[in-house]
Parts: sequence; structure tokens; C-alpha cells
Amino acid sequence: MYISTLFKLNLKYANKLNPDGIYILSAKYGLLNLEQKIDPYEQTLNNMRVNEVKQWASQAIEQIRKISVIEETEFVFLAGEKYRKYLLSHLNNVQIPLKGLRIGEQLQKLKALTA
Repeated sequence: MYISTLFKLNLKYANKLNPDGIYILSAKYGLLNLEQKIDPYEQTLNNMRVNEVKQWASQAIEQIRKISVIEETEFVFLAGEKYRKYLLSHLNNVQIPLKGLRIGEQLQKLKALTA
């Protein structure tokens, strides 16, 4: 339940920022746009070894490069630490508004930001 509510609030907040694009980081598929249809899956970065997460991050950066000029783009990460850890060193302009917050705290902050 928390994850579904968190996702909805993340999306509401992301839309409020009026970005050029909103994307989802997927452990299985890397970078997804909101229109992409995928089958349900159970894969998560939390169960991967460090070298596997680094490989995933490398592939995700390549996907990001295909849709943006990394050096000129501002990125706002609502994803957790594990999903952004090995991406951040490749990006120049990053905001992490929920950094360090537990899920309940994220929900609370997102509710305030989207009110």
C-alpha cells in the first residue's frame, strides 16, 4: 500500500514541477517513460550485488544519454539511494528532495509538497 501511495504522490509532485519529461527507474528495464507498458516483475536492485548494480547503472546512463544532454539537464530524483547511487557521478545538475527520508517521512513531505 505504501509503495502505491508513494508512487502516486511522486508522480503528482513530479508533474507539479512541470518537467520536460518524467521517467521511472526500473531494476529490470532501466529507464522507462510513463507510456511504456511492461509486464509485472519482482526484480529489485536491493537483491543485486554491487557489480550488478553498477552494470545496471551504466546501462541506465546510456538510456538517459539517448533522451537528454546530460551536461545541460537538471535531474530531480525521487528514487531511493540504491537506484541513484551509481548514476549521480555521471550527472551535473541533480536535486534529491526526499534524500535521507524513510517511506513514512517521504509520504508526509510529498503530501505537503503537493497540497
